[in-house]
Amino acid sequence: MFRIEAEVDKERRDLLRSRLRDTNTAASPVLAALRGTPAERELPLHVWALDATGALAGGLVGHTWTTWLHVAYLWVDERHRGAGLGSRLLVRAERLARDERGCHGARLETWDFQAPHFYRRHGYKVVCAIPDYPPGITEYTLLKPLR
Repeated sequence: MFRIEAEVDKERRDLLRSRLRDTNTAASPVLAALRGTPAERELPLHVWALDATGALAGGLVGHTWTTWLHVAYLWVDERHRGAGLGSRLLVRAERLARDERGCHGARLETWDFQAPHFYRRHGYKVVCAIPDYPPGITEYTLLKPLR
């Protein structure tokens, strides 16, 4: 017999994450080799653009893990769009990930109304499209080699 519960429980979440990590490590020689090395940890990678007054004009938030850059957010203030600021942020993050952290690839997710064309222009390729996620929108996963 089991009791099934649906509630937010951070302690159980952390326990589950730890147990899943142990299971994955036992099943994968690659993940086992990473265990205890600096590459095992996600390292934040943030790049900011500030205007002349010091206000946020744009930014990129992501992290590196193993040999990958994962871009979580890239945003440019509407007043500065079309001037290449998004490109500068992305290129800087890719360069930091490649040259300082040894990353060989980058990945990200974007919606159809956001920036898939922007990322394609920067060498990213769509590897997954999820239609109707959320309803009426397509989500794309894109990858780019950094070497």
